[in-house]
Amino acid sequence: MASPQLSAATVTMSESYGWMNRGYGKNHVKLLHVRRDGAVHTIHDFQVNSELTLSTDKDFIEGDNSDIIATDSQKNTIYLLAKKHGITSPETFALQLCEHYFNKYPHVIAVKIDVEEYPWRRTVVDGKAHNHSFVFSPEVTHTCTATQKRGGQKAVVLTTGMEGLRVLKTTQSAFVNFVKDEYRSLPDMDDRVFSTVVTANWTYSSVENIDFGLIWQRILKIVWDKFAGPADIGIFSPSVQHTLYIVQEAVLNEIPKVANIEITMPNKHYFSIDLSKFPKVGCEHNNEVFLPVDKPSGNITAKLGRVDLQSKL
Repeated sequence: MASPQLSAATVTMSESYGWMNRGYGKNHVKLLHVRRDGAVHTIHDFQVNSELTLSTDKDFIEGDNSDIIATDSQKNTIYLLAKKHGITSPETFALQLCEHYFNKYPHVIAVKIDVEEYPWRRTVVDGKAHNHSFVFSPEVTHTCTATQKRGGQKAVVLTTGMEGLRVLKTTQSAFVNFVKDEYRSLPDMDDRVFSTVVTANWTYSSVENIDFGLIWQRILKIVWDKFAGPADIGIFSPSVQHTLYIVQEAVLNEIPKVANIEITMPNKHYFSIDLSKFPKVGCEHNNEVFLPVDKPSGNITAKLGRVDLQSKL
């Protein structure tokens, strides 16, 4: 998870240099929360970054610490709010932290919270989900960032994401009819191995009355559906670009609360090894043995959003 980036809300005037982009906080706060519903336990394993912007910049310019909420206090706040409210999702917890800082400290004018949830799943023993045992399952990581300026609920920008989803299919992928010039060495590929690591981030148009966990699962299913397709026949991909786009299109069509979605898909290449150079033991055509090549790799990215009709008026 990247460290928090300073937002436009942190810009203030400095007598010496004109403006200052500022903020401070606590990064990489580790937290495991256990919810105990009788014999059945549920866990959330988080890493949290917090960043605050104060109404004055005297801490930076004058060395006056009187308004600073120490980064150690921010760490303690994360633990205490987890105990007070419990945890249902990264998004809900991030929004609770934002609300706490605005309610508690009038001189806080902007808050940014990053949450990364480590992926655990419940152990299955003899076909039955275990009450309190879990296995680390690093298939995909759930992330979110809540950014809020003082001014109420409308000022919240909430972005949820997924990282590290590495997928591969062995057919139903092609790449042909691209630019032919003196720089090209890649041949047309009518049938190729397609592998990528999906990173996706989406922003909500509103944070009210949303089941964040359900939407995250729905978007994960859309990624699988548009990449893999039906179990028996799959789905054809003419390019990484097209697969990326149809995922975004489906998300915006199916989930009205999502305002925009950004996806990055690096191309993790698997090239067929030329075995024709071994005439006695090799073969003319090889479609079974491949060389994985992670670097260099193609990188395809796009952000798709809804038309803001109000801004057009």
